[in-house]
Amino acid sequence: MIDWNTDLIRRYGDQGPRYTSYPTALQFHEEVTADDYWRALEQGNQARRPLSLYMHIPFCKHVCYYCACNRIVTADTTRADEYHKRLLREISMKAERVDGQRPVLQMHWGGGTPTYLSDAQMTELVYHTARQFHLLEDDRADYSVEIDPRTVDQSRIGLLRGLGFNRASLGVQDLDPRVQQAVNRVQPYEMIRDVFGWLRDFGYRSINTDLIYGLPWQSETSLARTVEQLLELRPERISLYNYAHLPARFKVQRQISEQTLPSADEKLRMFRRAGEMLDSAGYLLIGMDHFALPSDTLAQAQDSGTLHRNFQGYTLYGDADLIGFGTSAISALGDFYGQNQKSVEQWQDDIDAAALPLERGCLLNRDDLIRRDLISTLLCRMWIDLDELSERWSIDARSYFGPELMQMGRLVQDGLVEFDWKQLRLTPTGRLLARAVAMVFDSYQKDTVKRHFSRII
Repeated sequence: MIDWNTDLIRRYGDQGPRYTSYPTALQFHEEVTADDYWRALEQGNQARRPLSLYMHIPFCKHVCYYCACNRIVTADTTRADEYHKRLLREISMKAERVDGQRPVLQMHWGGGTPTYLSDAQMTELVYHTARQFHLLEDDRADYSVEIDPRTVDQSRIGLLRGLGFNRASLGVQDLDPRVQQAVNRVQPYEMIRDVFGWLRDFGYRSINTDLIYGLPWQSETSLARTVEQLLELRPERISLYNYAHLPARFKVQRQISEQTLPSADEKLRMFRRAGEMLDSAGYLLIGMDHFALPSDTLAQAQDSGTLHRNFQGYTLYGDADLIGFGTSAISALGDFYGQNQKSVEQWQDDIDAAALPLERGCLLNRDDLIRRDLISTLLCRMWIDLDELSERWSIDARSYFGPELMQMGRLVQDGLVEFDWKQLRLTPTGRLLARAVAMVFDSYQKDTVKRHFSRII
């Protein structure tokens, strides 16, 4: 059972990285080259690592005022036509360098709104990907798609299932009509319920829903009603995100009146109440805002120690090379991270010139790899065995991380960790604040301005 210690949450719930990568994207730079990318891809071929594919579809028909994603809001579908054509070309360009025997164990379409695309475009995108990469056809792999409930009907859900998708993620955010109106995302509970029914009817094996706390007009009571309604639908996974109001960085958020936002104390009460409701309903805290039913594969992987974390969040396939397609998409290939051009225009120009659309990235050194291993293990398994880490990297982990481990005394005293110089284990409260513990081992934190990150809670 999670200990929802609000005093500790206040003390340690400051800004911090989400650690979908280590080093984080703030350490990316423009000195990386296409040769770095192709070298890393070839090393994956030689190691015969499996693959994870990410497709970024940046388009949305409607703007959500809370959104901080890289997206293009337009009703002009011809822009998607041009984007789609170039996306197919990027797939071909990268597939030429990939061993065709490497299986694609995971594929995810994100955005934006992937279901902005037409049925024909989605079909062509899957078929083209299947011609270029070794997609699995027996439903063993995890192929997921983000769905805006306002953009699908029963037939589209059936089409996506027929194309091989077996997992879906729905952006619910909140079910209160007043909150939905305030953030310009009106989707009644009945709409969400219908989409759930179609997904169940067509045999999707897992449904994830996103909730956000801290939106305008939200309160502890109103969010509890949303959670109560969502629990009736019983999604396998629920993500509970903190809304970060940063209108200076994201202009669309200026549409939200700050007078309508809940206070910091109210947000903390909302998070605790929602978390306790999920806890009581049988959901397990996987880590960092993510909850899952015990029967879900993420929960099972955490229990067996095989859970991983990458740019797609928690995953079963940490040993897979992640190849990103589309504007701003990130690839993670062994010791290399590479991000595509964030500007759609520049990305398209590179594709037209038959050039790799690489904008920036990072080549990890040995220290980065060791710390990535420790941080990822901590956030996924919730404990670290220092002897195991020492053996894996041929180091004396107690000496290597001596300065960091000396800081554990304070965290032990505050009840976040248990530590005996052999193992470091997060307590029930520490699981909520895992990012704060991970930051101790982040060698870049002292040079990083915290305002670049959202609050931990």
